[in-house]
Amino acid sequence: MIIVKSSRELAIMREAGAIAAHILQELGHHVRIGISTKELDSLAERLILAASATPSFKGYGGFPASICASINQTLIHGIPSATRLNDGDILKIDLGVYYKGYHADAARTFLVGNVDDKVRQLAEVTEASFFKAIELIRPGVHVGDISHAIQTYVETHGMSLPEDYSGHGVGQNLHEDPQIPNWGQPGTGPRLKAGMTLAIEPMVHLGSKETKVLSDGWTVVSADGSWTAHYENTVEVTETGYRILTLNPGGTN
Repeated sequence: MIIVKSSRELAIMREAGAIAAHILQELGHHVRIGISTKELDSLAERLILAASATPSFKGYGGFPASICASINQTLIHGIPSATRLNDGDILKIDLGVYYKGYHADAARTFLVGNVDDKVRQLAEVTEASFFKAIELIRPGVHVGDISHAIQTYVETHGMSLPEDYSGHGVGQNLHEDPQIPNWGQPGTGPRLKAGMTLAIEPMVHLGSKETKVLSDGWTVVSADGSWTAHYENTVEVTETGYRILTLNPGGTN
């Protein structure tokens, strides 16, 4: 069941989104050669708690950390550790904030030091595909229209989209209906309504689309070892378009 939020609920989710956006921005200031992903996780948890919120991810299904920190060929669900960032790495940070009973979910890809041009393009295409997709958002649009826009943009640039993971609704639960794949056909899937809140998150590989999960049961990597990128925001469907809840500043259209 797809949940349409009330004006009160949307106001809380906008606050949660602002917290998530601020924390991702602060984490970005600390991404540098030599810092460990565990240090970034500790910083994220301190910032979330200081904002009178709690980490959505910590303990979710047994996940042991407040952020997912995924390096290079790791796509999502990377567990923070003592591993330190090296020159040329690409780091994906995904975080969720739980505030006054509602979640906001967002992810960014960060470039570390001197990154290869192809890797830089990977990050840029992944982010741009999100913005191509949300240009379509308004009441009456199908989920498949969003999915198709992401797929078309990414594949035009010669990159692939893993089909094992997708975006989703978000609200009182971290994962709600509808599922929002990063591939699909226009005119298919549920129609959007004002008041829906969606976590739209292109995940892109430089190589083939296949993934595998490592022995820890969490870490998802590209099966061929190619590098990956991830970009996500929580988006509210408005009466005339959309509002991005996890982007600083603004985010209204």
